[in-house]
Amino acid sequence: MSHWLAVLVQTPAHSAVAGPLTYRSALPLAAGTLVRVPLGSREVLGIVWATLDGPPEGRLAQDARAVAGVLEGLPPLGPAWRQLVGFAASYYQRALGEVALAALPPQLRELSAVQLARRLKRQALAGGEAPAAEPLRLSAQQAQALARLEGEPGPFLLFGATGSGKTEVYLHAVQALLQREPEAQALVMVPEINLTPQLEARFTERFGPQAVVALHSGMTPAQRLKSWLAAHGGAARIVLGTRMAVFASCPRLRLIVVDEEHDPSYKQQEGARYSARDLAVYRGRLEGAKVLLGSATPSLESWHHSRPAEQGGRYVRLEMPERIGAGSLPRVRRVDMNHQPRRAVFSAPLLEAIRERVARGEQSMVFLNRRGYAPVLHCADCGWKSGCPYCSAWRVFHKNDRTLRCHHCGFTERVPRACPDCGNADIAPLGRGTERLEEHLTELLADLRRPDGAPLRIARIDADTTRLKGALQAQLAQVHAGEVDVLVGTQMIAKGHDFRRITLVAAVNPDGALFSSDFRAPERLFALLMQAGGRAGREAAHSAASEMWVQSFHPGHALFEALKRHDYPAFAASQLKERAQAGLPPFSFQALVRAEARTQELAQSFLNAASAAAQAELAALPGWDQVLARLSLYPAVPMSVQRVANVERAQMLVECPSRAALQRFLAAWHGVLHATRAQPEHKGLIRWAVDVDPLAI
Repeated sequence: MSHWLAVLVQTPAHSAVAGPLTYRSALPLAAGTLVRVPLGSREVLGIVWATLDGPPEGRLAQDARAVAGVLEGLPPLGPAWRQLVGFAASYYQRALGEVALAALPPQLRELSAVQLARRLKRQALAGGEAPAAEPLRLSAQQAQALARLEGEPGPFLLFGATGSGKTEVYLHAVQALLQREPEAQALVMVPEINLTPQLEARFTERFGPQAVVALHSGMTPAQRLKSWLAAHGGAARIVLGTRMAVFASCPRLRLIVVDEEHDPSYKQQEGARYSARDLAVYRGRLEGAKVLLGSATPSLESWHHSRPAEQGGRYVRLEMPERIGAGSLPRVRRVDMNHQPRRAVFSAPLLEAIRERVARGEQSMVFLNRRGYAPVLHCADCGWKSGCPYCSAWRVFHKNDRTLRCHHCGFTERVPRACPDCGNADIAPLGRGTERLEEHLTELLADLRRPDGAPLRIARIDADTTRLKGALQAQLAQVHAGEVDVLVGTQMIAKGHDFRRITLVAAVNPDGALFSSDFRAPERLFALLMQAGGRAGREAAHSAASEMWVQSFHPGHALFEALKRHDYPAFAASQLKERAQAGLPPFSFQALVRAEARTQELAQSFLNAASAAAQAELAALPGWDQVLARLSLYPAVPMSVQRVANVERAQMLVECPSRAALQRFLAAWHGVLHATRAQPEHKGLIRWAVDVDPLAI
């Protein structure tokens, strides 16, 4: 007797095979079972999604292929996990198999049943737990936040100042959970890989190495598989990870923590463009788990959702406005660069402040969110600039290895000896990156000595200096040990790190985001500056002397006024008022449809044709006139970087005040997009994708 199964397999995005395929099995298999099935000439990993009464209508039983094998020893993926995947695929407009299989560790797709059995046998997570370290004593505000977390259903937004002890609240919440339910599991998420090691160290110290596993893309395939198996089998009590960890199979999940919930890194930008923060909230509701979002600068969406319940709020706001140990937030000092010498990079008062810190044996941090030596090389004679031949972007000058490097497609060349257009040998860098900032600061402070007479030590941390495995951890260890006097870097150093000796943070040239066309730019800038400033004065003994310096040509801007007062609520209120007046998120909902083609005209014509076809087809259907009346479909336009690797990119914005109406339209539009692509005039289209709730427009 054959049993009929609907099985999900990995399929390319927007392929004709978007849903489950039908297979037969000699044995009954539960939904969620991992199997190996034939697909074309290959054998691939599949997930049993449902059992069927028989073959699909119109298909002969002998046409269905048989399941090749079952990955025995693994419990089936639970119904809540399958529902989470189903929701993510539906909401973010992706194929079900694409989302489900991408959520599994890559090595699991390659293992046979025999290989998996050997791997499970080697799992060394069984045995006694290491003794837990003694928890720190909580402050009154931490204890109050925990009491509300225990007594109310949530979801919760923990709005805590930098240095207020949010991590200790997470640790206590997990400890209380495990004491109450020894078999329960907790999921703790951070936005970036470089923040994982220090958090893992704190959780391991508190709960022992047997209880904690990490999940992020920086791990080897074998490490990821080992962690996933421990979480799926219930052996791991605590799972730490980046956005991909939101799909970790945790059968007894009872608590989800999303640290730095405002960070844009929680939004996936390739493939299924999901928001891990939003899926965490949905998953908590599915599995009856409490959800705690934490940030000193919450996203405006989360802040809006945490307004009082009588005003429509859906989150419970927990506030911790004070730093631990009677420490104070750094004093914000603004420098008007209009009053400084022309082309000055560092103002004289800022340089003097850095000198004072070095003389006292304290550390300073200089923040610039642009790596490389200079954004572009330029010829003053003919106007040539170091553009990328394959992208509509400049190649960045990297002085250390004398290269011009495109940060979009990766194309790299040696710096030319002379201008390629006119032969002028005097080509010069324009603008500054962290590499040039480090060099300039070294020149300005060349005469400075540490209190022990040793020469000044300046270090740079950015994506270029941390490429090698372990480089970031080694550099951070030097900073923590006091071996670095001035730290120069990008946003990699501006958030999440607990630097105890830094008493001065300087933001160089932050003005670019003040007048950006991106409506989210001020929110991102304010969060970045608040987070960067929060690295100063974390040691209570030095907090009174801690400062944040902001060099700006617009020091009186309202954003800097709110920053000076550390007044996030006032900044958020002004931004939300502007967005409400303009009908922007969170007061409306958006989706972007992006198209890539060999020509910009083809990419735009595809989007415009698909938009017109959808409106014409849907308008003829009953009940759709009201939905279409609420939608705003804007004409296709080039993306901000319209060409990458010789591929032209265009996008179309869809906006609606109703999330349900937008989702209904996107689901109906999917088939129209497929049909439009199949038309002969759009034959040269490379790909298209839908981005729901985009962060960049």
